[in-house]
Amino acid sequence: MDPSIRDFLGHLAVERGASAHTLDAYRRDLVRYEETLADRGVTAPPLARREDVVEHQRRLVAAGFAPSTVERNMAAVRSFHRFCVREGLAELDPTRGLPLPKVPVRLPDAISVEEAERLLSQPFPEGPAGLRDRAILEVLYGCGVRVSELVGLDVADVDLAEGLVRVFGKGSKERVVPIAGYAARAVAEYLDHGRPFLRAKRSSAQKDRSALFVNQRGGRLTRQAVFAIVKRYGARAGIDIHPHTLRHSFATHMLQGGADLRSLQEMLGHADIATTQIYTHVDRSHLVEEYLSTHPRARMR
Repeated sequence: MDPSIRDFLGHLAVERGASAHTLDAYRRDLVRYEETLADRGVTAPPLARREDVVEHQRRLVAAGFAPSTVERNMAAVRSFHRFCVREGLAELDPTRGLPLPKVPVRLPDAISVEEAERLLSQPFPEGPAGLRDRAILEVLYGCGVRVSELVGLDVADVDLAEGLVRVFGKGSKERVVPIAGYAARAVAEYLDHGRPFLRAKRSSAQKDRSALFVNQRGGRLTRQAVFAIVKRYGARAGIDIHPHTLRHSFATHMLQGGADLRSLQEMLGHADIATTQIYTHVDRSHLVEEYLSTHPRARMR
C-alpha cells in the first residue's frame, strides 16, 4: 500500500473518528484503485490524472459492481485526492468536477406494524440469553439505533430512570435517544436477570466490563452475532429481516404515527435532513386513509 493511502486512512481514523468498518471499506476501495493505477503505469496514487480516474470507474462498472458500490468506491477516491491536495502531496485534484455515478434511490425496507408485533411477541427462550435477545430486538426497533451503535453500548449509557440512551454514531458523534415501554422493560429485565449470569462466565482474559450486550462467554457481542440473532428470530416469525430493517421500521412507523421530521432526524443521528426525508416516501397509505376518513368531500355518498 502506498504511504499516501496509509496517511489518508490514518487521517480518517484520528481526525474524523472513522469506525473500523468504515476504514476497512476505504482500504479495500483504495487498494482496488491502486491496482488500476499500477496497470496504467502510475507510480504513486497522488500523481493520478483525470483519465486514470475515469478508467477506474469504467473498470468498476465493467466488473459488474452494483451502482451503489461504484459510487462508494469513487467517493473514496475523491476523498483521497482531496486529502492529497490539502496535505501538499499533489497540486491538482483529478476528481474535481467529475460527477459521481448516479445511483437509483432505493427506498428503505420496513416491516409492517403487525409484523413488528409478531416478531416481538413471539416466545423467547427462558434464561439469560433469551432475555438478552428480546432486549436487543426491542432496542433496535424501539430506539432506531444502528447495529454498530447497539454493540457499542455500555451499561453506563442507559439511563432507564430518565428514559434515555446515549449513543455514539458515525464519526463518534454522540446523541441521546429515548427509551420507553417494552424496550425499557426488556433492558431492565436483562440487566437484572440476564447480563449478570452471562458475565459470570467471563474468563480472566476478558477485560471489557462495561459492555451492555454480551455473549455466552461474557464478552461484548459483535455485529455479526447481532445479525445472526435478528435473522433467527425473524425466521421464527416468518419474516426475512436484518438489524437495519428494524431501524427503517422504527423511522417509518414513527412518521406514520405523526412524528416531526426534525425530531426523527435527531433520533436517527442523520447529519442531513435529506437522509431522513427518504422515509416520507416509504408508505403513504396511511395518508390516504386519513384523508378518506376526515375530508368531508373525500367520499361520494
